[in-house]
Amino acid sequence: MSFPMMAQEELLLQSILIPSELRENANAVVRFENTNIEILAIDKMIYKNKRIVTILNSSADSKHGAYMHYDENTSIKKLEAKIYNQQGKEIKKFRKNDFKDQSAVEGGTLYSDSRVKYLDYTPINYPYTVVFETEVEYRSTAFIPSWRPIEGYYTSSQNVSYNISNLSGIDLNIKTSNFENYNIEKHHEMHYSAENLYALKYESYSPPFSDFAPILKASLTQFNMEGVLGVNTSWSDFGKWMNDKLIQGTQELPPNLIDEVKGLTANAQTDLEKAKIVYQFMQNRTRYISVQVGIGGWKPMLASDVNRLGYGDCKGLTNYTKAMLDELGVESYYTVIYGGRDIRDIDESFSSVQGNHVILCIPNASDYVWLECTSQTVPFAYNANFTDDRDALIITPEGGKIVHTKVYKTEDNLLDTKAIINVDDSGNITAEVVSKSYGTQYGQHDGKENLSVKDQILAYKDYWSHINGLDVSEMNYVNDKDSIVFTETVKVSAERYAAKAGNRLLLQPNLFNRLDSAPTRYDERTLPFEVDRGFVDTDSYEIKLPNTLQIEALMNPVSIENKFGTYKASITQISEDTLLYQREFTMNKGNYTKEEYEAFRAFWLDVVKYDKSKIVLKSNS
Repeated sequence: MSFPMMAQEELLLQSILIPSELRENANAVVRFENTNIEILAIDKMIYKNKRIVTILNSSADSKHGAYMHYDENTSIKKLEAKIYNQQGKEIKKFRKNDFKDQSAVEGGTLYSDSRVKYLDYTPINYPYTVVFETEVEYRSTAFIPSWRPIEGYYTSSQNVSYNISNLSGIDLNIKTSNFENYNIEKHHEMHYSAENLYALKYESYSPPFSDFAPILKASLTQFNMEGVLGVNTSWSDFGKWMNDKLIQGTQELPPNLIDEVKGLTANAQTDLEKAKIVYQFMQNRTRYISVQVGIGGWKPMLASDVNRLGYGDCKGLTNYTKAMLDELGVESYYTVIYGGRDIRDIDESFSSVQGNHVILCIPNASDYVWLECTSQTVPFAYNANFTDDRDALIITPEGGKIVHTKVYKTEDNLLDTKAIINVDDSGNITAEVVSKSYGTQYGQHDGKENLSVKDQILAYKDYWSHINGLDVSEMNYVNDKDSIVFTETVKVSAERYAAKAGNRLLLQPNLFNRLDSAPTRYDERTLPFEVDRGFVDTDSYEIKLPNTLQIEALMNPVSIENKFGTYKASITQISEDTLLYQREFTMNKGNYTKEEYEAFRAFWLDVVKYDKSKIVLKSNS
């Protein structure tokens, strides 16, 4: 697609002319973007981009896209931006030297050769329009920019195109995903354009954006990664290249360390026992620091350097752990993965440079054990909430292989809460609460023990925010990393928790695990939804009453079961002065259509309602 004539471009600069459909749900509108990539050789690629984007409000100030990453293998030939007001009048111009320049990696970074030039502009009024032009020459061809016709939520695209000219003589693979539901035109195998792609609004429980939004990925079957030639005809080839060119030669360890590790594991009976000892040894003597140098941040530090310095990034710490296990004859695999709360797979059907994280894989009979080597506190073989339930690439001497990481089953993700609660005739309460968390729920609770006492108290006050005037007097934690169970014992009190109504008290018996709100309501949901990790909550509270109160009314038992989960709640009198409240709430893992969302939300609303059920206590006086 060619760039519009000057008169047409002037129209694009006037934000008042944006069609209303493109404004709907949008914070920014990409008026025009033309991306051209020329692959001239295995070690030369030219990237050209011209982009016009209108920023409608302050939520989209970062959406102008006026930035460019670079390193010693990247040469920025052209970089300029112009700012226009609502009427299309130029109000500011930035040339290459006007862009801010800083390290591309923030926080916890020891050193990095990756940098970024970015537009630093504080708007005076909204809307405003940014015209951004860039031309960059790459000597590495391992990372061909992908194309996302819709860049994210709340951003629409009016006229965008993407074209690759491959003059290298090397085969180029292209994969498009989710194009069929959007107005995207294919001109030829490497040339696409799109018009009037409307903004998508985020909806609760939506799948990851890349699961439903259009994306094009491109990859050469042979490439250059900062001077190291690579082969990529399959995941097997790609993994073989990583093993031979990036990992081999980095795992030599000093003799004294080898002797120390062998001594520590001398009495271990199995490979897993040895691995656990080595893992804990690694955690105790290293810390995580991001290191973004070497082959595009893909080659690990020398294991001997990690040992000497006591730090490393995910690549270095994983490689260091693997090197020690190799010396013990324990098989393990360096593994590339997408780490994050959202579950994202390495694309099994398209081999290319993918992933943002590295972990260690240990074969265990017909399964695998996964080790997160960047944490000094996570238990051995625990990878919930960050690298669980996704396809990953393990690197073996024979080549790469896609395998799936551990899936934490719904029934294993348990939060079990027990409490003994004392209620007086004024409605005041004191209680001892004991909660045990397992599976994915362990990872949501164990961090409390590392907080300051002040922050621990604030965490409980926030968690139990429905209890006004909550006072937290004692806290005790037991973190059983062998069984991976986190136990919290907390003593609390609150005045007038039960509401007085004449000579009666209205008491909500679910004090400590209440669902207070349901997912957002939508007049017309547009996206499917998913529950990516199921869980089970079980609650059992003994409520002790003084002899000055008698029971007038108890809540009726509740039992709900559907495809989304189950909910059961009841309260019974187990002795003259004691009530027993029991609750079980199960949320199933699953993927659902947008049409099922209302039923899903209705289930949550029922849980919210029954969690607030009351009982009536009457004064004897």
